Amino acid sequence: MQINGIILVNKERGISSNKVVNKVKYLLGASKAGHLGTLDVLGEGLLPVTLGKGTKLFEYFLNKDKVYKTTFRFGETTETLDLEGPITQRNDVIVSIDDINKVIHKFIGKINQLPPLFSAKKVHGQTAYSLARQGKDVDLKPKEIEIYSIKCLKQIEKNTFEFEIHCSSGTYIRSICRDLAFELGTYGVMLNIIRTKCGIFSLNNAFTLKQIENKNYEVLPLDSIFLNYKQIVLNKNDTKKLLNGLQINYNERDGKYRCYDNEKNFLGLIEISNKKIKFEVRLI
Repeated sequence: MQINGIILVNKERGISSNKVVNKVKYLLGASKAGHLGTLDVLGEGLLPVTLGKGTKLFEYFLNKDKVYKTTFRFGETTETLDLEGPITQRNDVIVSIDDINKVIHKFIGKINQLPPLFSAKKVHGQTAYSLARQGKDVDLKPKEIEIYSIKCLKQIEKNTFEFEIHCSSGTYIRSICRDLAFELGTYGVMLNIIRTKCGIFSLNNAFTLKQIENKNYEVLPLDSIFLNYKQIVLNKNDTKKLLNGLQINYNERDGKYRCYDNEKNFLGLIEISNKKIKFEVRLI
């Protein structure tokens, strides 16, 4: 029986997102598997893994916001802006929480952010990190992102602080570390990063790979992520028309709806406009 749904994984540090996906796919015997937003190898936390028809949700989730907890150390940096690279620059500037709070407001809202040199950003068809490792010039362009909130939670030790950041998809936390350090007149390096939220999903509901291996997990049904939308149920004839791409008239107010056939199979998210139905996210 094909498995369709989403399983929330608590990814450990030191394993790639693709390896996690492949492991879950194998353990659950899924025909297909994907994820809803990659985490770096050094990243930890929430990785929503899609199974079967759930892989069709990738485009829908591309622009969902995220929440991270992260630790920045000021006074030094690396070429990768995290602990994967050797230290390249240092200075003797000492940073306090008061110093941070004086400049942190500059990062709230929509800003143009330059991705890290060592990132998966594509440049002329190649990743920036592969070009950088070859010693080639990497012409990265700033991209508009949005930071909804950024808080300095506590000081851990000298020049080392924990932050919580709520941001749009496509935001590089390492770049925030670099740019915040610049505002403070120093350098910065990201020591760790934990994703705690991804769209409607929370790390509190995620399972480790060990738990999944021990069959202690839950697969969320595909319609569970659309529960904030009202549902409509189509008759057999209208279902057939919709799946064949034909026009359907439906007497309901404009908006988005969870759509089911008369056997309660979830078809996807649809949009009604001027009494006409079209798929927003098709899952069948």
